[in-house]
Amino acid sequence: MIVTSQIPIKGWYEIIGEKTIADAILDRLIHQAHRIELTGESMRRKRSSFKKEND
Repeated sequence: MIVTSQIPIKGWYEIIGEKTIADAILDRLIHQAHRIELTGESMRRKRSSFKKEND
């Protein structure tokens, strides 16, 4: 299963609202998971600025 999110894990508690439910969801998703966190500038921003420069 692949799960993607633009929200950091710490932010899920606020979005889910109920701490107990958030703990249960995160426990099941993160336990023995391989996490890849990307950093850097958004590719959408890079592409949109490239388009503007070349129009």
